[in-house]
Amino acid sequence: MSIASHSTAPGANLLFEHYCEEPGCQEWGGFGHSPSPAVPTRWWCWGHFPYKTYEQEQAFRRKLEASERGPAQ
Repeated sequence: MSIASHSTAPGANLLFEHYCEEPGCQEWGGFGHSPSPAVPTRWWCWGHFPYKTYEQEQAFRRKLEASERGPAQ
């Protein structure tokens, strides 16, 4: 694979790993939030993300319940 098209800007090709900020959770923190550019971004997994809408929360709960019931028959 060629790297000819990659950026040469300092820091442009860095990979950051964000894990959930909930104590004890080791999930990937793919959902970040910051109220302004001056405040560092905080990261959470989807289960702990505090900025979900009501509809998103309900869909998440239904998905969890379905996974607990097992495969459909």
